Parts: sequence; structure tokens; C-alpha cells
Amino acid sequence: MSQPTHRVEFEGKAKIGEVMGNLTSIQLRPEDLSSPIAFQMAISRIYSELMNMMNQGPTKHYVAEVKFTDSMGNPVAVGVDFGDRIPPLSKKEVKVKVILEFYDEE
Repeated sequence: MSQPTHRVEFEGKAKIGEVMGNLTSIQLRPEDLSSPIAFQMAISRIYSELMNMMNQGPTKHYVAEVKFTDSMGNPVAVGVDFGDRIPPLSKKEVKVKVILEFYDEE
């Protein structure tokens, strides 16, 4: 991979916790709030996924909610899925470094 054209680093904090089931399928997306019908379809989708999860049995995922402030002063939150094993960290709240590297398309 080529060298980055520009690199920016941010420092923030993360909370590590557990979620049950498949994280990607049980969530609200911005487009789910675009209309009452879209919201109702989202609730139906989430209900269906919850029922599937109950039939399959619970699985545990460890996730981190990473929060930092961007260069324009806006708060940013990002989720990181660690899978079924918690990383070897001594605390549930830790410091993080977020690195963005910009590349020219090839």
C-alpha cells in the first residue's frame, strides 16, 4: 500500500461492554426514522431478529463505544466489535487513539 497523503490523530475514550446476539442486525439506522412506515418496518425487523436470537440461544459479543471530538469540535461515536473475547485490558473505560490516513485512489 502506498504512503498516506495526510494523517490525523485524535484521542478519546472507550467504554467496553457486552451485547447479546448479532450486533449488526438489531439496530436502528437513520433511514428507519424517515417516516412512520419506515419506523414500523424497523420495529418488525428488530422483533424478528430478537425472536431468531431467542430460538438460537444467546451469544455474547464484546464491544467498545469509542468517543472523541473531531477537528471541527463535533462529537463522534464509533462502535468496535471485539467478537467473543474481551481484549486484555485492565479496565472497562480506557483511552483510545483514533488514526485517520488519507490516500490517493489508484
